[in-house]
Amino acid sequence: MIQQQPHEIIWTLTNAVVPARCLHLAADLGVADQIENEPVTVNELASRCGADPDALDRVLRLLAAHGIFEHQAGGYGHTEASRLLRSDHPMSMRAFPRMMGLPVFWSSLARFDHSVRTGSPAIELVEPKGLWAYFQDHPSEAQIFGQAMTAKAGADIAAVLGAYDFSRFRTIADIGGGRGHLLRAVLDATPTASGILFDQPKVIDSLDFEHERLTPRAGDFFVDALPAADAYILMEVIHDWADAEALAILGAVRRAAPPGATVLVIESVIAEEQADPRAQTLDVLMLYVTGGRERTARQFRELFERTGLRYGDVIETAGPLRIVEATAA
Repeated sequence: MIQQQPHEIIWTLTNAVVPARCLHLAADLGVADQIENEPVTVNELASRCGADPDALDRVLRLLAAHGIFEHQAGGYGHTEASRLLRSDHPMSMRAFPRMMGLPVFWSSLARFDHSVRTGSPAIELVEPKGLWAYFQDHPSEAQIFGQAMTAKAGADIAAVLGAYDFSRFRTIADIGGGRGHLLRAVLDATPTASGILFDQPKVIDSLDFEHERLTPRAGDFFVDALPAADAYILMEVIHDWADAEALAILGAVRRAAPPGATVLVIESVIAEEQADPRAQTLDVLMLYVTGGRERTARQFRELFERTGLRYGDVIETAGPLRIVEATAA
């Protein structure tokens, strides 16, 4: 492994936004969908995607240098990474770079200095009412966001199921669980349990599946009472919010939870003893987009204690997420 010199580290990180932006655009153009098992010439790719051949060639050469697509004599072929950009891949990640290239995210990043100077999310300069209000007014972009969250959940869910035994619970409530991908997987792995999926009315109304042991319930966790359950799952929910709102959500869970109920917060918990670039990248992303944050185990313990939840442990998974366990006191 070649070790970069200090000036090279600065150069590389300074320009890291360039390959990222190329990935956003390649995903949005659907380049990977135009490549099957054989290389395709850049002229043909450009024609199919509505792009300039020379410009697209330069973009794909850069992505190939990062292991996304393979530059061959006959054009561009797939790598294992670029196959994940195909829309029909069972673990497709295409929506995730498309989401990060949306105007609301890109414009907020351009105004990130506002967050650093004030501590407030830069998105308030793009949409004063925040990200969720923005998506209500931009349904096509909201759809990409939903697809991105679904894509990301695939590997994360497998890691959670491999790390935690849900069989001791009879009723499991997934709070802010979106379209129920995690809860459905948990119920499929736990045939003795039933589940309650709690999310905003618009989300619940859009559900297009049925599960004999899953009950959808619409509501707002800042306003409405949450259901009683033996266990509560909050996967990448708390990190969307600053401490005041996080306390309100956890407080709502505690009010609904019977004594002894288990609360599982599943997020990228920041390790205090070592660098974790992925979690810390998400932490900064939360700063400028939602006003939320990734937290350390100590910070979760403080939130739990302030809401009447007894902190238990942090459980590692095979993926980047960790499970923070607490009990209703």
